[in-house]
Amino acid sequence: MRSPLLAAIVSTSLLIGGIACFSERSSGPSNDLEACNAQFPADAFGSTIVVIRNFTFEPAIARIRPGTKVTWVNCGPAGDESHTSTADQGAWDSPLLAPGATFTQTFAAAGSFSYHCTPHPQMRGTVTVE
Repeated sequence: MRSPLLAAIVSTSLLIGGIACFSERSSGPSNDLEACNAQFPADAFGSTIVVIRNFTFEPAIARIRPGTKVTWVNCGPAGDESHTSTADQGAWDSPLLAPGATFTQTFAAAGSFSYHCTPHPQMRGTVTVE
């Protein structure tokens, strides 16, 4: 059984990470995804992180195990456009994610799930559950 305390810690950690991402962005735009990736390391808090910045998803292909959560984080600069994570086959559809916002989806079954950003369909990614 998962503890409510653990859930609170995870939520708080993601919130603090989002603030750190926002703070990093407020110092000026950067083409370096590593800074944002460092704020949200892979598998942090039980979630694989996909960074949204410069009209890309990084990593473009996230390879995970069944039962893993994937969290998309918009690390674009303040005032940048909002993005979505929208499954091509309709399995999930995030709201518009403004800079600093996150969206999490749990992947229970094996498969390959392609997705895109609704306002920017050239932005594409894949979650591969193995």
